[in-house]
Amino acid sequence: MTAWGWVGASAAVLFMIVFTADGWTRPGYRPRYHPVSALSLGRRGWIQKANFIVCGAGVAVGSLALLGANVLLTVAIAVFGLALVASGVFTMDPMRGYPAGTPAGDPSTFSRQHRLHDCAGVVVFAAVPIAAVIAALTPELGGGSLRLHSAVAAAASTAGFLVFGQAWEQDSPHAGLWQRLTILLGWSWVAVLLAASS
Repeated sequence: MTAWGWVGASAAVLFMIVFTADGWTRPGYRPRYHPVSALSLGRRGWIQKANFIVCGAGVAVGSLALLGANVLLTVAIAVFGLALVASGVFTMDPMRGYPAGTPAGDPSTFSRQHRLHDCAGVVVFAAVPIAAVIAALTPELGGGSLRLHSAVAAAASTAGFLVFGQAWEQDSPHAGLWQRLTILLGWSWVAVLLAASS
């Protein structure tokens, strides 16, 4: 038994609370359209940068609670956490009307920092279903309900990632909503997994 899992679970839940509250109160920001990462831009951008870093570090530490169950699962959750930290260190470029005054659409070229942020984002959203598949196949996790939840989370987070990716590429007015639903599914599962492992 360890308290590390509770650290990671709390960090995952806090992440969702912070970006939701910040998004709904940020002038010019549209949560249904803009991605969570856009909150790292502008005068209040430090809030989401810190949110990425604190959540990522917390989840990476929380992954230690899984060592007794499956080393691969521990690594997958740790990678997820570290990629979140990288998402906070490297921010996306201003685009699609945010921050206020930014032209609609995408810039003609992207900065190196933006490209690194994108790479970190792919790792973040890919790590969740990979970890969930591993968890679903890990008998050491005990009860069948957690393994079943993991299997459902693997399918749902994969579908969410694909739908959000398509919505983002098509500049859908609901891209931000799809991303938030994907985060809710994935991060909630991570929180349950880490809490159950404590």
